[in-house]
Amino acid sequence: MGFLNNTTVTVDAILTKKGRELLAQGTEAFNITKFALADDEVDYGLWDVTHPNGSDFYGAVIENMPLLEAIPDENHVMRYKLVSLQRNIQRMAVISVAQESTGITFGALQSSHSEHTIRPETSNIEDSTYTFILHDQSVCSMTGGDAVGTPNFSLNADEAANSLTRRGTEVRITAGTGVDTAKSTQLVIVGDDTGATTSVTITNNYVV
Repeated sequence: MGFLNNTTVTVDAILTKKGRELLAQGTEAFNITKFALADDEVDYGLWDVTHPNGSDFYGAVIENMPLLEAIPDENHVMRYKLVSLQRNIQRMAVISVAQESTGITFGALQSSHSEHTIRPETSNIEDSTYTFILHDQSVCSMTGGDAVGTPNFSLNADEAANSLTRRGTEVRITAGTGVDTAKSTQLVIVGDDTGATTSVTITNNYVV
């Protein structure tokens, strides 16, 4: 990774690892149909409303920050995508779930297990449905909604092979048949209309 000279307009376009993989499969597999913009490297905490030169300079530090050059690992870029919203929207969408802060933990005794319903809510803007991406379905079971393909950019190849993605308004999480060793995974929740995200940590201590 390196920095780009931000005194000139530069378009640095490369293929990600997934893109190169699809290109190697032929032109039918490699077909770019959409694009997205993101601002991963921008620290908006540097917006300075106390700048002595007035409002034209509130963003002076941000505008002069170095830009990162494109990197090929799709798991570490485009994490904060820009979205299109109506002009009167003043606040970004925020997804919340009851289990977000505490996570879900299944104890060592099966008799103590219960089903957990994940029912997200979006503040400020509405989401009609959500995409639920369970990184490792060996840790727990997820039901509800409709099964869909896991987005290529969400997981690396090893994770994707054992992931599960469902779409709907809620999902149900159970401990399943147990694990060979206690382990944890992430359930990522994405608002289908707003693009807002949150995650829940799921830990399974039920070893069989």
